[in-house]
Amino acid sequence: MSTATTLRTGATIAATLYTAVLVLLGLYPTQFRYLLAYIPAAIGYGVVVFDKWAWHWPAIHRLTARPWVTGTWRVILSPSPESHIPEGGNKGPITGYMTIEQTFWGLHATLRTKESTSSRSSNATLTAPENSGTFEIGFLYDNKPRMEHQPRSPRHEGACRISVTGLTPLTATGHYYTSRFTAGDMDFTLLDRSTHHSTFAEAQATDPEATPS
Repeated sequence: MSTATTLRTGATIAATLYTAVLVLLGLYPTQFRYLLAYIPAAIGYGVVVFDKWAWHWPAIHRLTARPWVTGTWRVILSPSPESHIPEGGNKGPITGYMTIEQTFWGLHATLRTKESTSSRSSNATLTAPENSGTFEIGFLYDNKPRMEHQPRSPRHEGACRISVTGLTPLTATGHYYTSRFTAGDMDFTLLDRSTHHSTFAEAQATDPEATPS
């Protein structure tokens, strides 16, 4: 369980239990004199609302100063010429789709290509190196190729770093490295804010520039 999920779950449980105790004691919020007693519960629920939604609402977003990157992104991977790509492997460019799920305190990314079921992130970080309006997203990932490709493309790990500019970026650039001794550049374009796609085909269906597989 991620830190953000733990925080939201803890805040929700604590606020709900606190509210239940007040009600059992007969301290109903409809009575003005008891309203102050519900402030801790309101703060607990407020933490959840802020973490999941409110932090990127227009007026608040300028104060939080954190880029909103939630959504489905088209990503073009361009392996470097020095990459150790096996015979029959795809030397690129490779089209993939990255789904990013973001809250104020958490970030998770899943990359899907035609040859892999998913590459799931771990240890994701979001930093602003020089407070210049450019942010860097970094994470490790575990790639699981489809069974038919595993003889030449086994399961592997990698690292990725993405640079975004502004609070609501529509494009981004980055680079990646893998344990198979491959590396390359990445170019991103935001397609939409949805995060429900579970396969490469589903994400590709939303891409107006995609060539049907």
